[in-house]
Amino acid sequence: MAGHLDGPADRLTRRLRGALRRDARRLLAAGPPTLPMLVVGPEVPDDSRVQEVLDLAMRIGEVLLSSGESVDEVTATMLSVARTGGLPAVDVDITFTSITMCCHRGRVAPPVTSMRLVRYRALDLTRLAAVREIVTNLESGELDVRRAAAALSTATQAAHPYPRWVATAGWALLAAAIAVLLGGAPITGLIAFVVTGLIDRAGRLLNRWQLPTFFQQVVGGLLASLCTVGLLAAGAFPPGARPSLVVAASITVLLSGLSVVSTVQDAITGYYVTAAGRVAEIGLLSAGLLTGVVIGLKVGFQVGVVLEVSGDVSASAGQFGISVAAGAVGAAAYALAGYAPLRTLPLAGAAGAAGWGVYILLTHVAAAGPIAATGVAAIVVGVFSGLLKRTTRVPTLVVTLAGITPLLPGLTAYRGFYQLAVQGVAEGLVTVTLALAIGLALAAGVALGEFITRDRHRQPRPTPVPALTNDPQDAERQ
Repeated sequence: MAGHLDGPADRLTRRLRGALRRDARRLLAAGPPTLPMLVVGPEVPDDSRVQEVLDLAMRIGEVLLSSGESVDEVTATMLSVARTGGLPAVDVDITFTSITMCCHRGRVAPPVTSMRLVRYRALDLTRLAAVREIVTNLESGELDVRRAAAALSTATQAAHPYPRWVATAGWALLAAAIAVLLGGAPITGLIAFVVTGLIDRAGRLLNRWQLPTFFQQVVGGLLASLCTVGLLAAGAFPPGARPSLVVAASITVLLSGLSVVSTVQDAITGYYVTAAGRVAEIGLLSAGLLTGVVIGLKVGFQVGVVLEVSGDVSASAGQFGISVAAGAVGAAAYALAGYAPLRTLPLAGAAGAAGWGVYILLTHVAAAGPIAATGVAAIVVGVFSGLLKRTTRVPTLVVTLAGITPLLPGLTAYRGFYQLAVQGVAEGLVTVTLALAIGLALAAGVALGEFITRDRHRQPRPTPVPALTNDPQDAERQ
């Protein structure tokens, strides 16, 4: 019976059944594609990853924008953070008070958009330096996104590195240095120190009361002129002390808080909406300063005290050395008042000395006009800060803002304010326009200097991600 079952007919039957099973499997299995498989692009991050990277980039952008960085620099930094975090395509839109960021994820997922309002303006150069350090470490791979976010929280929540009285002393020292730089006597510098310290403390009190910045500028200009008028009437100034330099120095300090450089940089790089917003802010705050100074001068006229405008800086060799040293002290004092790291103070002082030295040489040796001399000196400051950025981790803004402070047209602005109050609108507007032109030359020169030294080969190190999109055009681009 067993032999009969193992006969040729049974073996043939088993082979036939096996062949039919194999054919059935082949018929039911998927066949080869009629078109070649599409090459796929990078994987689209999920919602949690996108939100994590966008939040980090926008918090960094908020710190940079509130510190006075140009929109071009803020946008470039945010895009670099996003690419380093693995986001394939990101758009950034910045206005004067808001940041919007959108991550595009092709056809396989909807875009993710986030918005953040910038509600404050605060100068803390130590925090700015810390944020720059975080961005650098993130791009180099020393930090991942989560650790960078934690480090950013620590940096933004940390207290100022110095007590507030140190910042007040920095502003006061800046005014004293400007007064000496413009040719004032030591007593003039000392009075400028005291008056500016009083203005800063009053400004902090008014800011605590949430008084709008326009009125704070009015109060600052009013205090600068009234205090000087009162001291002059009391005989605090010896003969030849040039008391008007106290007002000019205080005006320089009040002008140093305006984002003139960033405004011109935004306009040059095509961010006209933000530039227009900053122009409006500068115009409004300058008008407040003008109002306060003119009111103080008119009060002085009523009591018979006239603060006549001092002449230009002397061209003697001795005064040149004193003014360059004062420029260095003033720039370092500005950095100190802005809570800059101590290691950056010598660099800020060097930038201030270089800029003011070039300005004096051009105006007194080469007989260049104030606008051209200011522009060339600002280029020197911009090149210096740009080279530092390429060779060190010092933020450009720290050196730039401090380096241009001695070049601010405080004396020219005061001359214009005085003419508006005494000599009539026509002459005053001409001088105020000259001060505005000097400010524009200052900002344009810095922008050109930084552009000359910009690293055009710097690319962020993106985070590698796997693949997940089937759009052939996206695949070709990637």
